[in-house]
Amino acid sequence: MSAAGHAFAGCGVAIVVAGGVALATGQPWLFPSLGPTAMLQTEQPTSDESTPRNTLVGHAVALAAGYGSLALFGLRSAAPVPSAGISPSRIGAAAVSLAVTAAVLLLVRRPHAPAGATTLIVSLGLLRSPSSLVIAFASVCVVTLIDWIYNRLSGEQMPIWHNLGTDRQPPPSPP
Repeated sequence: MSAAGHAFAGCGVAIVVAGGVALATGQPWLFPSLGPTAMLQTEQPTSDESTPRNTLVGHAVALAAGYGSLALFGLRSAAPVPSAGISPSRIGAAAVSLAVTAAVLLLVRRPHAPAGATTLIVSLGLLRSPSSLVIAFASVCVVTLIDWIYNRLSGEQMPIWHNLGTDRQPPPSPP
């Protein structure tokens, strides 16, 4: 199968599963940053950024940073940007959540760019209740599992947890 066909099928299956769960439960199991996550995992399955570890850490940090920024700026119960419009506090929440997410993921060496979309979704108020954040993380887990299974079944060696070839630390320098 071509790379385009592989990505087409993998992304489609992962989003159909997440969408099916959303339809069955009436909960937000389908949200925008699942798209770039599925694309990354099917287009570059052996990349460190695509690993399940980086994906799960990335979205967990993003959800926490987004919710923390809502609390910091007093926006946990505020209406989301599409209905309330933009405000200085919302801009601050968005900037802080994205900056914290980017910095933390670099500090812990677990980059996952789609997490930047997740933190903005939260800090802009589109997902803001603790239960919706738990569901969003569960959805990331489901999409990641589906993509991992799909990649393995189609012969792509997406690592289970991390890419061992690039995760090794160099030996310490002699004194």
